[in-house]
Amino acid sequence: MVQEISPDLFLIEVPLPNSPLKYLNSYVVRSKERNLIIDTGLNRKVCLEALSSGLKELGVDLSVTDFFITHLHADHFGLVSKLATPSSRVYFNRPDAELIEAKGWWEPMLAAAAKNGFPEEELRKALEQHPGYKHSSEWVPELSLLKDGDTIDVGRYHFKCVHTPGHSMGHTCLYDAEKKIFVAGDHILVDITPNIQCWSEGGNPLADYLKSLDRVFALEIELVLPGHRRLIHDHRGRIEELKKHHHARCDEILEILGKRGALTAYQTASYMTWDIKSESWEAFPIAQKWFATGEAIAHLRYLEVKGDIRRQSEEGCFTFSALNFSIPKSK
Repeated sequence: MVQEISPDLFLIEVPLPNSPLKYLNSYVVRSKERNLIIDTGLNRKVCLEALSSGLKELGVDLSVTDFFITHLHADHFGLVSKLATPSSRVYFNRPDAELIEAKGWWEPMLAAAAKNGFPEEELRKALEQHPGYKHSSEWVPELSLLKDGDTIDVGRYHFKCVHTPGHSMGHTCLYDAEKKIFVAGDHILVDITPNIQCWSEGGNPLADYLKSLDRVFALEIELVLPGHRRLIHDHRGRIEELKKHHHARCDEILEILGKRGALTAYQTASYMTWDIKSESWEAFPIAQKWFATGEAIAHLRYLEVKGDIRRQSEEGCFTFSALNFSIPKSK
């Protein structure tokens, strides 16, 4: 489906089969000189056909088209290698580029998952079912690296880069202050919450994310163009909902640890509430177990840094315990 959002700015829906995200929003800015495609979809035939069909409908010539990729995840980055031409510029951020250049980053993630209680026998299966592993870009084109505050001018649109770490280390959005349009990638989504994961012993991605939300809250925005689902017209209202969600998640985890004692992140995730329809944690789709555990780690790290919980290492595996937690009387 192709939708005109405003003059020379279009949305192409790129299907994401078997994903709760349903589809990716790829945005196309047309101009007489050069075009810009923002995010591309997974490296899958169905994605390529949908995006190519939309671009053909819009009369986009890829030889005079550049790309802006909000972050490294395959549903945004995966197809760029199939579409970029020798004359294309591929705009990207440095933190995510360094991860891609490092290569072999799946193995450290698997090691981190094991340290956080993910069963060894399920790790390889989780990797094989991970969409980012199965449908990533076959090769990485030369990247034009941008930083916070850099600008991209395309026709009537004048975008400024806004670094919004959290969903990924380098996640970057685009903001046209004059038109009050904000291209959000996976920073703000309308009816689902961006997945905030942590697969390292350093960093605090949830704290980064909450700080990024506050920064975007201060901007004058009339229309948010998210990476998935519907467009957003009240960014401040949605940001308040997202912040409330994550604070509620933290409270839920504190209660789980307070009632059950020391748990690994994997065990903690098994007691948390999720929107995925499943009879039990054991029946949870393996890929969703991965995302859930990563999100649990991010919240546990946030609480650990705040001083609300303690992390211990037992036989090469981390467990977490609540500090000074008491179950509210109303419960």
